[in-house]
Amino acid sequence: MRRSNWGKSVGALVLAATVAAVSGCSGSGNDAKPRASSPGAVSVADATTEFQDRVTKFDENGGCLEQEPGTCWEQMETLMLPARGLRKAMHAEKSVGPEFWTEAYALIDKMEKGIAVGEDQGVPPGGITNRSDVLGSAHRLSDWLDAHPTS
Repeated sequence: MRRSNWGKSVGALVLAATVAAVSGCSGSGNDAKPRASSPGAVSVADATTEFQDRVTKFDENGGCLEQEPGTCWEQMETLMLPARGLRKAMHAEKSVGPEFWTEAYALIDKMEKGIAVGEDQGVPPGGITNRSDVLGSAHRLSDWLDAHPTS
């Protein structure tokens, strides 16, 4: 029962983030003024560093090689947290347009989809589970960030 409520909460957060991203991308033309960064807002550079440091630490600690379900949930959550911070920083970044971030947003969305499934599904023979959505997408996002610096 706990997982069900948690999944609904994550789904609501994903929906809220999507609505915020879409509404933040619509300008009213030349009269639209850039929003000021909120005090304490994290820059894309800092958020990128935090995210990539977590991916590196994950890899240095041996990744998640166990086949059993539930053995990688903590690592998946640990990577998801800075990915959410990165999304927020990308949304606030005004030096590039939102279309610049399209692929990065898609990768974070895939990570969110994997987390929304709930506990780590493990790796069944020949199958792809939420582990690949979260962990694989985290690595692809890290590579994308290296290939698309903003400064």
